[in-house]
Amino acid sequence: MNFPTWMSGIQQRTEAALVAALPSPELAPARLHEAMRYSVLGGGKRVRPLLCHAAGAIFGADSSVLDAPSIAVEMVHAYSLVHDDMPCMDDDVLRRGKPTCHVEFDEATALLVGDALQTQAFHVLSKHLPGIAPARQIDMLHLLASASGSRGMAGGQAVDLAAVGHQLTVGELEFMHIRKTGALIRAAVLLGAHCGEAGPDALDHLGRFANRIGLLFQVVDDILDAEASTATLGKTAGKDAADNKPTYVSILGAKEAKSMSIKLKQDAHDALDPFGAAALRLHELADFIVERTF
Repeated sequence: MNFPTWMSGIQQRTEAALVAALPSPELAPARLHEAMRYSVLGGGKRVRPLLCHAAGAIFGADSSVLDAPSIAVEMVHAYSLVHDDMPCMDDDVLRRGKPTCHVEFDEATALLVGDALQTQAFHVLSKHLPGIAPARQIDMLHLLASASGSRGMAGGQAVDLAAVGHQLTVGELEFMHIRKTGALIRAAVLLGAHCGEAGPDALDHLGRFANRIGLLFQVVDDILDAEASTATLGKTAGKDAADNKPTYVSILGAKEAKSMSIKLKQDAHDALDPFGAAALRLHELADFIVERTF
């Protein structure tokens, strides 16, 4: 199976799992459930589920088991986007080619959508996972919680908000994005590996891969924000510069940022050497993240 076919299959599988896991809009409170589904379904690249499935495949994890951590991470990611777009944070009106949640519904509903998606993620991940020992499942819950909180994604967003209007060093920017973007990406990779009962050495190698991929994703995102159109991105282009936010492009310049992306990609590939051909999909995803145009 070639990479585009595999990727499309995982994306469709993830969409179906999300449809099944999200509360029906026919259930009360209907407006909240409708807004949750609006914010999650029918959009996004599903990079985190792709990484989760690709990592799990190295260790022979069953796709039906990988669905739960994949959509749990995706729900946390979607909640973060809903909150990031709100007027109190990035104040954006477009996401995935359609009005943001607070624009389509209202600010109070958007706030509750984020809250509900976060708890729904842990509801999904805490259900019985066939073949996964309870102690390992607790480790998985702890991993996602840590990646989502003040030492992970939420903390990274706090640093990001505090950095507006300030000139950061590359090291300070990396500190921020290892948390804001990288923590959930790392969690997706490691959760997939846990489903295949990867050992400590394997988790260490995958952790290094995920750290590089997390930064790579952000560097490319900064380049696209500076160079791509709103129509291509599905969100407001040039927003970071307009909001005076520090990015890899504003600090390094576009040329150096692109060179950094190539170095990060190579580091990610090198981290996968111990897995040989079994890590093919992770290699392909690293290339996809660099070459994507949206």
